[in-house]
Amino acid sequence: MRRLFLTFSCSVLSCVAHAHDVPAEKPPAVTFDSRISPVVSEAGMVVAQDAIAAEVGRDILAQGGNAVDAAVATGFALAVTHPQAGNLGGGGFMMVSLYDENGDGDVIAIDFREMAPASATRDMFLGEDGEVDRDVSWYSHQSAGVPGTVMGLLDALETYGTMDRKEVMAPAIRLADNGFPVSYSLSASFLEYKDTLANDPSSMDYFFKPDGELYVVGDVLKQKHLAGTLRRISSKGRVGFYGGKTADLIVAEMADGGGLITHNDLENYETVIREPVSGNYRGYEVYSMPPPSSGGIHIVQMLGVLEGYDLRSDGHNSAAYLHKLIEVMRRAYADRSKHLGDPDFYDVPVKELTGEAYAKKLREDIDLKKASRSSDIAPATHFADEQPATTHYSVMDKWGNAVSVTYTLNFSYGSGHSVDGAGFLLNNEMDDFSSKPGVPNYYGLIGAEANAIEPRKRPLSSMSPTIVRNKDGLNVLVTGSIGGSTIITQTLQVILNVVEFDMNVQAAVQAPRMHHQWLPDLVFVEPGINIDTVRILESMGHSISREDDGAVTRNINGRANSIAWDGLYFYGAADGRDPKGAAKGN
Repeated sequence: MRRLFLTFSCSVLSCVAHAHDVPAEKPPAVTFDSRISPVVSEAGMVVAQDAIAAEVGRDILAQGGNAVDAAVATGFALAVTHPQAGNLGGGGFMMVSLYDENGDGDVIAIDFREMAPASATRDMFLGEDGEVDRDVSWYSHQSAGVPGTVMGLLDALETYGTMDRKEVMAPAIRLADNGFPVSYSLSASFLEYKDTLANDPSSMDYFFKPDGELYVVGDVLKQKHLAGTLRRISSKGRVGFYGGKTADLIVAEMADGGGLITHNDLENYETVIREPVSGNYRGYEVYSMPPPSSGGIHIVQMLGVLEGYDLRSDGHNSAAYLHKLIEVMRRAYADRSKHLGDPDFYDVPVKELTGEAYAKKLREDIDLKKASRSSDIAPATHFADEQPATTHYSVMDKWGNAVSVTYTLNFSYGSGHSVDGAGFLLNNEMDDFSSKPGVPNYYGLIGAEANAIEPRKRPLSSMSPTIVRNKDGLNVLVTGSIGGSTIITQTLQVILNVVEFDMNVQAAVQAPRMHHQWLPDLVFVEPGINIDTVRILESMGHSISREDDGAVTRNINGRANSIAWDGLYFYGAADGRDPKGAAKGN
């Protein structure tokens, strides 16, 4: 394995690291500051939605940790510094690509998605009128699934990491104990969600001052209860969360609020190692998360259809290009509504949905001059999500190992309820199940029996952590996003921007994006897409989402924090759609 030192040229949002072969004697490590360029060190890179958490991961890399060590440290730090989505009480997915001493290695998918409690029932969110009761599915203790984040991070560290658990968790504990300065973004988030958090005394105690006043920019936020929970995890591992005092606090919170999670639910939770969904596009191998994520299947499915077109000749974000994207998105999300669910409960037709034959059939069905109507598009029958509450981060180490992580509470701050005495929020992921066939969830996504509520089942997700390798097996792109139902289409567009249009990763992340999800039959476009292009799309029959005044001002709300590597340079790109995201190397 070659030794490297890295030269950095950085800004707050992006960072470039230059990797050189070096002699056996290691040069002195120098930590970069984003205001200083260049500096030299052996290193890697972390790009996350919060700069403090990204620095935690960067420091782990500087101490000799690998990408998994840094990813786990970053994940626990985000639980402190990014409470609206970073979490101990939620769940998610991790893609890991590690090389062995011969330069070979597999890509592994780690599923730590939440699970339905054992006492969950098919119709638990239906009211007496037979309709879905959104107050219960969104904001009650019953909306909480058994959390998986802690188990997922610990299992990843134990199996693929190189550092001690206490060493990796120490920074998060310090941040919770000693506090950290509140950013403008976090203060604004507390203000925006105060009404939701005010329904729970523990949440108000954790995230507001004793008099109920808002933490403003520069105030120090300390979280003593959370620090206690982190210490128990650091000391006892998974038993420190899924057993003992923390488990007692979770179960007591459930009893007080009418929730379903029991000691048995916590003791029986487990992560699952799954085979990634993969496909080849223009000579690049794309690896993404398999079910219960729908992201990997549909990214590979859509790329398979798009590979049959000359997209580069169309031009980036031209009407001809966007028309093709809209039509493949329309068909992928139609399939999602019927065929996607937890593979441990439902036989998901992965090979059929991602196969060349089906891609060819979908491509032949697309009229290049005219928009389809979603009412005319049905899920395939011929073969046998997340608001900005989600957070995504990417990590690469000096050996080129890559980790892509997306995890969530579902809504920002989950249900708004916290575990009294434990310092963390409850998720409301049970709403990601199909509470009633054909009825959309919070993100407007339609579901069917494949995603129906069942005990110990994992709800379908749009989270799409993704790793792209070139023909030589080099990890060249680590990406993913937040944004509920838009995660899949945002990740797709970042991949296309890099692979199809040769954009550097910062340009690929910052480029304006669009979204379509079958139903509702609307195209959402970000500011920056040419208004003449929008008018051409409308002339083709596409319905563009507009504000009341007719303006096209939709923000897709993505945070596609990504890293690219060419074997010599690391290129880190924090999505500028979030003011507190950062790319950090050392």
